[in-house]
Amino acid sequence: GKPKGVLHTTGGYMVYTATTFKYALDYKPSDVYWCTADCGWITGHSYVTYGPLLNGATCLLFEGVPTYPDAGRCWEIVDKYKVTIFYTAPTLVRSLMRAGDGFVTRYSRKSLRVLGSVGEPINPSAWRWFFNVVGESRCPISDTWWQTETGGFMITPLPGAWPQKPACHCG
Repeated sequence: GKPKGVLHTTGGYMVYTATTFKYALDYKPSDVYWCTADCGWITGHSYVTYGPLLNGATCLLFEGVPTYPDAGRCWEIVDKYKVTIFYTAPTLVRSLMRAGDGFVTRYSRKSLRVLGSVGEPINPSAWRWFFNVVGESRCPISDTWWQTETGGFMITPLPGAWPQKPACHCG
């Protein structure tokens, strides 16, 4: 049949994105949050705009290509603005991984405390690189699973709640 629009009711959707943002990404009032999603997609609506702002979060908004002028752009921004929670797609993780560790390690990522992935399953090698290189083997990864129709996270490990396994939504 013809494509149908998805309707997210205002009150329930707002409560849901606020709550899932707070707990699944372990948000604290002192955090600086960056989700690399475009605001035109459901991830942008839920986790660039509504969830973070309903929690009063400091959000970094970025417009441009995350690999311009080079593959260190994300980590330059993390370093400059002291980002604590970084939420992105496995597609970008794999792209940055292919560029090499040097683009990551030339910038400080000490401010990071939680990493997140969204949009598709993250494969074990990308998960390990994200954890070991980007997160310096200390930042838990909230590997979120959800659908446009749900409007927010359905399955995700809680950061630091239990030991994690690569590419496993259950920790």
